[in-house]
Amino acid sequence: MQPESLAERYARLAQESPRRGRDVALRGLDLLFAGLFGLVTLPLTLPIAGVILVTSGRPVFYRGERVGRAGRVFTMLKFRTLRAGAEERLGAFLGPELVERTQEEVTGLGRWLRTTQLDELPQLWNVLRGDMSLVGPRPIRPRFFEELGADLPAYWQRLVVRPGLTGFAQVRRGYETSMAEKLAHDLEWIADRSVRLYLRTLAVTALRVLRQSLRGLVSPRRA
Repeated sequence: MQPESLAERYARLAQESPRRGRDVALRGLDLLFAGLFGLVTLPLTLPIAGVILVTSGRPVFYRGERVGRAGRVFTMLKFRTLRAGAEERLGAFLGPELVERTQEEVTGLGRWLRTTQLDELPQLWNVLRGDMSLVGPRPIRPRFFEELGADLPAYWQRLVVRPGLTGFAQVRRGYETSMAEKLAHDLEWIADRSVRLYLRTLAVTALRVLRQSLRGLVSPRRA
């Protein structure tokens, strides 16, 4: 019998953790707000998809594997912000070199989408599907999950809830300096999650995205 992998072990621990009754309420809010946001942003999503298609061709969406609740791997959607084929060209690089080369691959529209965070609008579909929540730990690639799980024994606790489109580690960005500190924010949400905290996190996120969007319109970054 093969030994249990880290991902399998953490998934089992997450499944054994008791589910909270308030998670049902939070799921209801996810469906309500994701559906509402999806309708409100439809006048943006369709033109964005069209511009990507016209200026850089297919695919319109970036599709990446992420680890979800209880270790279930799902496909996360984003608007594509890199040139076609960038994933293959960047696959051999890590660390600072990867960051530098990624910046070289960002399209003109992609740079603006990243600045305003509009590239993440397609994740509303992931929320409606049940892959994600509007609030929770950010989803992570399976390979990175294995690596971080080995370094941070408490990392499995992120699997107790659905990953989020936004979360504590995002609204408090600038204070954390390590993955351990980001994990601390995630664990705080998992322990204290409530409707009030959910709504407050969404409100802070909305204000931050609005400021970034206005900044991007006034002084857009050059490609």
